[in-house]
Amino acid sequence: MATGSRTKNRTSKAEQASATRSKIVVAATELFLRDGFVTTTMAMVGKEAGVAVQTLYLSFGNKTAILQAAFDQALRGDESVQDLHQTDWFGQVLTDPDGAAALRLFCERSAEVIDRAAPLFDVMRAAAADPEVGDLLAYNKKLRYDGFRRVVEAIASRDGFNADLSVDEAHGILYTVLSEDAYLLMVTEHGWTRERWLSWVTETCLQQFFPDGAR
Repeated sequence: MATGSRTKNRTSKAEQASATRSKIVVAATELFLRDGFVTTTMAMVGKEAGVAVQTLYLSFGNKTAILQAAFDQALRGDESVQDLHQTDWFGQVLTDPDGAAALRLFCERSAEVIDRAAPLFDVMRAAAADPEVGDLLAYNKKLRYDGFRRVVEAIASRDGFNADLSVDEAHGILYTVLSEDAYLLMVTEHGWTRERWLSWVTETCLQQFFPDGAR
């Protein structure tokens, strides 16, 4: 077989595998949201995705890995995005000399991510008694915690940042207010619109971090 043919075949197989994984993630997401993680079985996911159960194990290894893949996809939104911390908007947040503008942008873009991911975060949280899911929840919260730390350290160096607020305190405020937990409490449980929640988050953080600019 010619080299070109072998390369084409490898590409075709990789594309097929990627398409299969995507189909599994879509099917699993629907089931997790409808029935929860514990109730959803691999057999149910396979049937919904139209693939053999063995394919699920070959593609992901276990159900928890499928949940992580589904959550990752919800976070990214666009399949072309591999890491939110490598996006142009995140880079702009870290480098914009206008700290208040950077904070507004971060709140706006993070709210888009949370809006997509919160339902699956809730699924994960509900199933956290399972040790693997509990570890998964802790892992994802740590990723957000570390990312938010980078943002706070960057904007704390900008003109107008509240001199009475330590980086640790600011980090705690941002991590708490701009979170899936707060979103689920205020939007899902109490019926706020996403827009009202985002406005509250943004203004709360601006008043805490850049009080002169917020007035």
